[in-house]
Amino acid sequence: MNESVLRLAFRMVNAYLVRADDGFILIDTGFRSNRKALDAALIGAGCSVGDLKLIVITHGDADHASNAAHMRQKYGAKIAMHRAEVDAVESGDMFQSRGLLSPMRRLLKPLMSLFRLKKSERFTPDVLLAEGDRLTKYGLDATVFHVPGHTRGSLAVLTADGAFFSGDFMENRIKPSIATFVDDAAVLRTEFDRIKTLNIQTVYPGHGKPFALEEIG
Repeated sequence: MNESVLRLAFRMVNAYLVRADDGFILIDTGFRSNRKALDAALIGAGCSVGDLKLIVITHGDADHASNAAHMRQKYGAKIAMHRAEVDAVESGDMFQSRGLLSPMRRLLKPLMSLFRLKKSERFTPDVLLAEGDRLTKYGLDATVFHVPGHTRGSLAVLTADGAFFSGDFMENRIKPSIATFVDDAAVLRTEFDRIKTLNIQTVYPGHGKPFALEEIG
């Protein structure tokens, strides 16, 4: 495990606080109900106003993005994400970053609407990230990967020492796997075949404990 990574393991989702050269980068933010624990974790890590250099949102679902606006206001950090997720976080509707709904997903939509971003949680990102972008400007030797499949604009971040922050592109709810809530299964598999050739030491998923990439069969 990477000592520069603090896993914020909330009840249903993870966020990660990553130590950068002269501060921190926060990857995802949890639900609004996680806000108190999120604030406490940053304080405990010694992250004060001005120390948080960037908030990376891997995708616009509420369990990852609900505290982004709050953290930006509190710490003065910019929010970064892929442009394909912007409609989702501006409207609060997670289906704005997904394609046509299958019959099963149409049945699930009323349930998933419970996970809408509230008006106070919606935001417009400050930085639009794309495939190949680097985070060195924010003090972290890391590369951004666009990994659609779970959503159209899902992002992952790979540090130079092999820490891979996957968002929901990969998960460990029951066992390590690629995403189980899928927008485009074919694209997801293609992206996984591409990503698994990288020098990934540890996967830090949006859900569940970190794992070695080889644990995905």
